[in-house]
Amino acid sequence: MTGRRPRRAPPQQPPTGVLDWSDRTHWARTQAPCRYCRRPTFLRDDDGVPADKVCAEEALAQRAARTAAAYQNGQIG
Repeated sequence: MTGRRPRRAPPQQPPTGVLDWSDRTHWARTQAPCRYCRRPTFLRDDDGVPADKVCAEEALAQRAARTAAAYQNGQIG
């Protein structure tokens, strides 16, 4: 036995609804256009860039789906 664990398969469904923006650092006093949909928002992502929570979760789900597809196609790993 080598002590190595077998590689895990990527998740079948991308995560959704996983962002917790309850910290006050995610809120701004002024509205700015969301980086995804361009509608005004008070929310800021971890980098301080304006982003709606729903838009950010959708972008995260799309990124996870692309990564899982690349993993399954042998482009990653």
